[in-house]
Amino acid sequence: MTGRYVVMGVSGCGKSHIGAAFAAAIGGNFIDGDDLHPKANIAKMSRGEPLSDTDRAPWLDQVGRVLEPDTVIACSALKRSYRDRIRLGAAAPVVFLFLSADRDLLLDRMSNRPGHFMPPSLLDSQLATLEPPMADELHVVADIKNTPEHMVERLVAGAKELTS
Repeated sequence: MTGRYVVMGVSGCGKSHIGAAFAAAIGGNFIDGDDLHPKANIAKMSRGEPLSDTDRAPWLDQVGRVLEPDTVIACSALKRSYRDRIRLGAAAPVVFLFLSADRDLLLDRMSNRPGHFMPPSLLDSQLATLEPPMADELHVVADIKNTPEHMVERLVAGAKELTS
């Protein structure tokens, strides 16, 4: 199941956990997109300030550049234009694995993960920015109210359909 995959969604949806599990399930490599952020972006988010599109641009370019075959990257990819930029940087088709969730569950998760740079106060700005993938984008959706195992099974099955 060769492909390039981005596990996307707002903060608190489980991108890193599900991304690592998905990568293991397909025998791929996992990269946490948070590790690709410039230090200035991390500092800004840590202060409770949302990133601008200008702040995100170098990060999204880096995500696209490192997105090799059989690579899974956890990256919010909230807007269509962000996903377009990632696809351009990858110079290949990219499957977006969208982790959908309701606000209350996300807020609960974010409030109960100490030590993460993204504060719960930024959740609403992320939800306002979110543009779910459109029908013309390669994507699979999994709802985070399901178990991680069920979500990974759903994502693997959907990715197989798209990459076969």
